[in-house]
Amino acid sequence: MKRLILSAAFALSAATPALADDVTDTLQSAIEAYESGDVQYALEELAYAQQLLRAMKAEGLTAYLPPAPEGWSREVNTDMNQGLAMMGGGTGAEAVYSGNGASFTVTLMADNPMVGAMGAMFASPMLMAAGGEIIRVGRQKFVDQDGELTALVDSRILVQASGADADTMLPVLEAIDYKALAGFGR
Repeated sequence: MKRLILSAAFALSAATPALADDVTDTLQSAIEAYESGDVQYALEELAYAQQLLRAMKAEGLTAYLPPAPEGWSREVNTDMNQGLAMMGGGTGAEAVYSGNGASFTVTLMADNPMVGAMGAMFASPMLMAAGGEIIRVGRQKFVDQDGELTALVDSRILVQASGADADTMLPVLEAIDYKALAGFGR
């Protein structure tokens, strides 16, 4: 057990040397608690370290939300990840874009079991076409379902835009680096 905790701590700290001191301090605290026989506190510290790492991962996903177009504003929803726990976990980022009398929301959701279940639909052109009109944004295919544009990147990252007509939302969707987004979390 001690080796497992030590291995996890060292693997996390070696894989991401730029992690905040809070994470490494918390992992060290878990090791110390374990070594002193306080298994419950070690578990609590490990859970807290996971929470900190999830928050860092969410911040990383938020970076893929494009800036607001000229004359528009962007407001990032920082509370989105709290609701994902009830949907099986994963990481999410969301922003509301407002301007020119319109507003819409762009949502990114990664590594969520519900998103993964959508993979079959997005892998089949016939199923996608049955779901709505297909709109291409570069090489990325979106399904337009009554004004809600939905795509699946790398079979694990949902990109969704809703709240305005497609022509209004497309410039923001075109600004997303889908190739980089596919590598998120790897």
